[in-house]
Amino acid sequence: MSERVTEVVLTPIAFPDPPLLNAAGIHQPWALRTIVELRCGPDLVGLGETYGDAPHLSLLERAAAAVVGLDPFDLADLYRRVAGAVAGVDAPDRHGLTGGPSPQKSLLRVFAPFGVACLDLQGHLVGRPVWALLGGRARDAVPFSAYLFYKWGSHPGAEPDEWGEALDPAGIVAQARRMVDRYGFTSIKLKGGVFEPEDEVAAIRALRAEFPDHPLRLDPNAAWSVETSLKVAAETEGLLEYLEDPTPTITGMAAVAREAPMPLATNMCVVSFADVPPAFEQRAVGVVLSDHHYWGGLRLAQRLAGICETYDVGLSMHSNSHLGISLAAMTHLGAATPNLTYAADTHTPWQLGVDVLETPLSFVDGAVPVPSGPGLGVSLDRDALARMHEDYLRCGIRERDDTGYLRQFQPDFEALKPRW
Repeated sequence: MSERVTEVVLTPIAFPDPPLLNAAGIHQPWALRTIVELRCGPDLVGLGETYGDAPHLSLLERAAAAVVGLDPFDLADLYRRVAGAVAGVDAPDRHGLTGGPSPQKSLLRVFAPFGVACLDLQGHLVGRPVWALLGGRARDAVPFSAYLFYKWGSHPGAEPDEWGEALDPAGIVAQARRMVDRYGFTSIKLKGGVFEPEDEVAAIRALRAEFPDHPLRLDPNAAWSVETSLKVAAETEGLLEYLEDPTPTITGMAAVAREAPMPLATNMCVVSFADVPPAFEQRAVGVVLSDHHYWGGLRLAQRLAGICETYDVGLSMHSNSHLGISLAAMTHLGAATPNLTYAADTHTPWQLGVDVLETPLSFVDGAVPVPSGPGLGVSLDRDALARMHEDYLRCGIRERDDTGYLRQFQPDFEALKPRW
């Protein structure tokens, strides 16, 4: 068995995405991802999953050629190889997650899935799960949160999806009830920034009435001014576990944090290690939502966790539309991160059972049991992968564009920050 990477295979895929509303617009009918395979000889494969937008895919392809010949245990060499292939090149973040563009951010987004695949390979080579390679298991199951969205009943011209419409507090409560009953989630997050702030506060009050014991979160994706954020924070005192990214910038978040009665969380103003000193010195956030897809992989996400612990800042995990390889990586990371004390986000319920895994991970009482097999503990369903690649070729979407898609139906829509 070779212990060097002999081949790198990148497979761009598309899978159906419901019409989920957010501050930037609305999800398109297809979500894009790229499946990364690092092969060591004919039988051993390490898996990674990442974004599927065309500029990012182009950088992945450049890096892939440089990774052939890599020792999968040498992550320092992996970083050097990827940096040599993509250094100085920037692929804009069309997901709107990581603030302004920079070559370093692009490098970390490209490095991350190769690093996950290397850890998967390492686990197979030594017969241990990834969580063991990351330092050991702090928990046997990783809790996730019900992730609610305002949504249309269907994409225009399509049949209604199984989740139905949710455009008011009653619709949001019904969505939450179905999600909690199906998956057992014990905390709930609402994606806001879609309607007037008072309407979204009403939805939170309705959720509290229906779920008196579930921690609640509200995330308007920086759609509010400082003044509006403070008003909402006062109105939701005693209702929210945390308020996530109510307003743009570290300075704006710090102004809200000084007066808000609950912690502020972020995956938008602390998105790189350079953001940590100013944000933590100003006490702008009480919880950071890590995301190994753009922080640079599992080990760098652990570095972030250690910094958060030092500064007594809470830790959760951010989610974007993803499939089972990403969920597996998040679960191993969550298992090996003792101070991950807030349930993580996941989009898994919105994928309606679609996955690239032979045996998708399951939720038990709102948590994913930690895999015990070697590596990530998952394997590809190659028939499903082939179907999703064909969907990618047919769907015509090559970059995520929530704003452009909503403008097809609301031509005057602008993704303003802040909007209110």
